[in-house]
Amino acid sequence: MSFTDKVKNETDELAGKAKQAVGRATDNERLVAEGQAQETAAHAKKAGEHVKDAGKDVRDAFS
Repeated sequence: MSFTDKVKNETDELAGKAKQAVGRATDNERLVAEGQAQETAAHAKKAGEHVKDAGKDVRDAFS
């Protein structure tokens, strides 16, 4: 996973958490849901990057 990918994923995750916090503070369920979706998407991207890195490690081990 490149540094830029890590930064983008962390930024998305933090933005999602911020949306959730603002949504809860303002009693805005839509904003809470958007934040949860954004945070979940960031987690999925992270998981995908981890799988890709693991695949590269396996490939390198057999090279």
